[in-house]
Amino acid sequence: MKRTGANISLKSYDEIFSTEEMRQDTGEHIIMVRLDKIHPFKNHPFKVVDDEDMRKTADSIREYGVLVPAIVRPMGNGEYEMISGHRRRYASMLAGKEEMPVIVREMDDDTATILMVDSNLQREHILPSERAKAYQMKMDALRHQGQRTDLTSCQVGTKLRADEQLAKDTGESARTVQRFVRLNHLIPELLDMVDDKKIAFNPAVELSYMKPEDQKEFFEAMNIAQAPPSVSQAQRLKKSSQEGRCTPELIESIMDEDKKSPLDRVVFDSEELRKYFPKNYTSKQMQDAILKLLDQWTKKKAREQGR
Repeated sequence: MKRTGANISLKSYDEIFSTEEMRQDTGEHIIMVRLDKIHPFKNHPFKVVDDEDMRKTADSIREYGVLVPAIVRPMGNGEYEMISGHRRRYASMLAGKEEMPVIVREMDDDTATILMVDSNLQREHILPSERAKAYQMKMDALRHQGQRTDLTSCQVGTKLRADEQLAKDTGESARTVQRFVRLNHLIPELLDMVDDKKIAFNPAVELSYMKPEDQKEFFEAMNIAQAPPSVSQAQRLKKSSQEGRCTPELIESIMDEDKKSPLDRVVFDSEELRKYFPKNYTSKQMQDAILKLLDQWTKKKAREQGR
């Protein structure tokens, strides 16, 4: 599905929800509904944040009203469940509105889930945790639809797995979809750190394979180390957890390592170097001696060039 930089543009609205003429053909129409009669979608994965963008949306609604109706489905007794429009509903509340325009649409749980995810994936800023949860919800809905025999929609192809169908819809690779879904296996504390960019995406995927109790130990160690893990460190932590040998001591030793790239290092074979030093020299003593000799050599070269 094509993404757009706006929260929900008129173009994307038309692409997802069809034209006004088509809505009239299906008996759908726009009505005004009280905000307190509209309830959030169950397990809605996208956060509604009271940030600067939200305040701008509220100012716009205060002046012009809600230009694009929300999509809801009836719950009975005059109550509705929000499918698309959570941010517009919240902004309407901030703007002091009591009601908002909506399109009421009858749909089953799977169809509602897919529509909810698709409409929100158009947003410009989506946190990794939001994408991970949304992808999982849509994949579950696609799998469930694939098990039904009464479907006539071509939305779910019989030749595509759920992750492949989701990849096709989002423009991602199936591998990328799978890796985002893996983030759902992180404990909440680590998933928050991914959202806050304290842990990069690739190491986070590796950490997601660790047992929950090992992830908790790692979280404590990372707070002490005050440094994010590299992909290599995360892979070793993953392996140690899967092998049942992930102790606090091992986690600490891995996190204490220097994470410089191999391209930033000059590596010597210690056995080759030892023939130039006394047998009782430690690696640190050899390193200090080499740096001292290099410093002397640099000063000598500078003197020679100055003659």
